[in-house]
Amino acid sequence: MTNRHHRHRPVRSGAGALSAAAVLLAAAGCASATATGAGDAGGGPGRGGTLVVGATGKLPNPDTLIGGAGFEGKRLVSFQIYEGLTRYELLKDTDRPPVVTGALAESWQVAADAKTWTFTLRKGVTFQDGTPFDADAVIFNLARYLDKRSPEYTDALGAAAKEYAGDIVSYRKTDADHVELVTAEPNGHFPEDLAHVLIASPTAVRKTGSANFSQHPVGTGPFAFASQTEGKEIDLVANPSYWRGAPKLDRLVVKSLPDAAARTAALRSGGVNWIEYPNPDDIDSLKADGVRIATNSYDHLWYWILDTAKAPWNDPRVRRAANYAIDRKAIAEKLLHGTADPAQQAAPRATSAYDPAGDTYGHDPAKAKQLLAEAGLAGGFSTSVTVPTGGSGNLLPVPIAEAIQRDLAAVGIKVELRTTDWSTLIGAEAKGQVALGSDAIAQSTTLFQSEALLPLFIGSKSPFWTGHYANPQVDALLASASASPDRQKRQADYRKALSLVTQDAPWLFVVNDRNPRALSPKVEGLVQPQSWFLDLTTVRVRP
Repeated sequence: MTNRHHRHRPVRSGAGALSAAAVLLAAAGCASATATGAGDAGGGPGRGGTLVVGATGKLPNPDTLIGGAGFEGKRLVSFQIYEGLTRYELLKDTDRPPVVTGALAESWQVAADAKTWTFTLRKGVTFQDGTPFDADAVIFNLARYLDKRSPEYTDALGAAAKEYAGDIVSYRKTDADHVELVTAEPNGHFPEDLAHVLIASPTAVRKTGSANFSQHPVGTGPFAFASQTEGKEIDLVANPSYWRGAPKLDRLVVKSLPDAAARTAALRSGGVNWIEYPNPDDIDSLKADGVRIATNSYDHLWYWILDTAKAPWNDPRVRRAANYAIDRKAIAEKLLHGTADPAQQAAPRATSAYDPAGDTYGHDPAKAKQLLAEAGLAGGFSTSVTVPTGGSGNLLPVPIAEAIQRDLAAVGIKVELRTTDWSTLIGAEAKGQVALGSDAIAQSTTLFQSEALLPLFIGSKSPFWTGHYANPQVDALLASASASPDRQKRQADYRKALSLVTQDAPWLFVVNDRNPRALSPKVEGLVQPQSWFLDLTTVRVRP
């Protein structure tokens, strides 16, 4: 039995939180070699071929938690190379949000204090370099993230770890097959958090050193790292020893193609055989060419955060009026061609907090004008919003904002649109500021893909800019939910909390994305869950 590793309770980092929550961009590790295109996708007889994916943004640093590129980078790269003690079950029950199940841990239990967790580790798992996974590997990785005295610790890893591992105050190996982790406070969603605390090969980290590990990353996941071109392309190969069974694909290549037109052109030319978020205007013609468009609801909201401390947005009647002014159905069906659903409440549709009876804000310009008149603004008013020009999960941000601008103008609210790039917008937000000094910001985010993120969006003590929204009842419900290991209780508390947010209307609720991706007819076997994330072990590419 090893000694317990103790830590002072950390302060969660606003920048680290925003990176996970709102797709903060980071520099990718450097290496060389460019993978071939999709033309060789056939593989050999009975093999799964090569899947070449066109991603919407810069690719992540493949060193475990440092990442960057938000959940898209985690979906396509990090979760393919690595695993945590737990994982999302993405192949079953695709008509509901995924549950968390065992990965490198087979099972776990929590003590009566709701803070002491014991994980039973999975036997027989090896890293992609052939070394064994065991309790020592877990302790090594946690020390790398949390212990400044560890030779492998870096400030970048420590900052990145705060979001999902920041509550861990001690950790120890109790025997070869068990580890004990203790959190500072009761944390009922701790197993969900640990799906994001990725485990690397200690042997590989020691061989390269933390500074160079991104050039030769090694995990236990279904795909092993082969090569990369910094931020632009990553080439992975199937891990034949993967504990759940080798994936069907031979290779997985992920390319950065931030321009939607370039992604579509690459799909049509055969340069890729899968693209993330096709331009909605291209969908009909892609379908006519035999391309499959895969969609499913997931944990996503595209919205405006209003400055509730600044008049007239400090008046809930004004905020509700603006919500009633928006024609969400037209945005979802006409502008986005059915790749999104109208969002008429705070909770995204594909979350446990969504209440079908809670849809509140239909398109009702007359009611919007009535509320404005009650607030003494019958003549309307002027305001401003900062809008990103792109970014993972942001759909068509400027066209959506222009549609909202027209709807609000129809009830007397004149909006100045101020555009900036995504990294500038969220970089300012992480500092408690609004890029370009506007009265609101437009962005997309997830609220329940990891429960640890929720207080960062609607809690009154969030480290980054949330429009100064605060509701003590919401805070109390979030605290009650977080402390409970009972998933049903947490879901009930979240539903109540989001109902209050809907009524307070600190945001303009616009649409819930349906996570569209376009696949060549040769791509088979994709299971599309209600999640940002994907299990690619079932996918293959026909010759």
